[in-house]
Amino acid sequence: MGRRRRRSTVHGVLVVDKPHGPTSHDVVARVRKALGTRAVGHAGTLDPMATGVLVVAVGEGTKLVRWLTADDKTYRATVALGVETDTLDAQGAPAERAEVPALDAARVRGVAAGFVGAQRQRPPAFSAIKVDGQALHERARRGEAVEAPERDVTVRRLQILDVSLDGDAPRIELEVEASKGFYVRSLGRDLARALGTRGHLSALRRLRSGPFASSEAVRGETLDAAADGDEAARRALRAALLPLADACRGMPAVRLSERGVEDAGHGRPVRPQDAVGLDELAEGAEPVAMLGPGGALVAVGRRERGQLRVMRGVRAGAPR
Repeated sequence: MGRRRRRSTVHGVLVVDKPHGPTSHDVVARVRKALGTRAVGHAGTLDPMATGVLVVAVGEGTKLVRWLTADDKTYRATVALGVETDTLDAQGAPAERAEVPALDAARVRGVAAGFVGAQRQRPPAFSAIKVDGQALHERARRGEAVEAPERDVTVRRLQILDVSLDGDAPRIELEVEASKGFYVRSLGRDLARALGTRGHLSALRRLRSGPFASSEAVRGETLDAAADGDEAARRALRAALLPLADACRGMPAVRLSERGVEDAGHGRPVRPQDAVGLDELAEGAEPVAMLGPGGALVAVGRRERGQLRVMRGVRAGAPR
């Protein structure tokens, strides 16, 4: 018989300021080592070149990943003009070149305004999107000609921060807030083409993922030190771990009675009289954070037929 896996005693969500270089999976591996648990996952991948907010779920927090990945995200990016690479970022090889026409901020802002709103976007060929069960980046690295299927995305806000055509590095700096599944690399490609040239991302930073901001993120140096056994860094990492209820702060919440907690714990629908705040939610509202009398997260649910149905329960009172 194999060894029985020990349950994690560390639970919550950790906001990490991912540095340039490591993959999102590398960050997960460091969190596992630092906190001594295998139960770690992340919400919303960042490319190795990208920096900024990476939401990492730990222990019972991994049950929330499907909802944490659904949030809008905000990025700051630099689009280098004149060259489009195969990966659409600075880590790729040049694929197409084009002269950069005379541009000014007003022209760029006018073109950029056309990218705001609901739209169809074609993701990069070098992406983790799977077609016929295989990631596109694997096929692209083998030299196969691949094209990602278009997907529906929404840009909430697109702000042009700076346009610089001086010197040998013409570029556009921008900030964009967009829905799940949006690729800023694709935006860089499409914006450059709409301006009559070619382009790729030379820098990318995620400022926000849903309600989680870079201002509350743990620095990469702290995570590295914790993974290497520094006890002070490990204590700092544990102190930065958000409780499950706080991790759900972007959701509407209801407060359950003791009877409601018991029903939710057994997967039974919770009656309106046992869920304070349920009557304020529209039918079909989801996800809903279901909190116990003390404020701890009990489950994530959905309002259905006037009651609250459990979509995913968590272990009540799980310690850090």
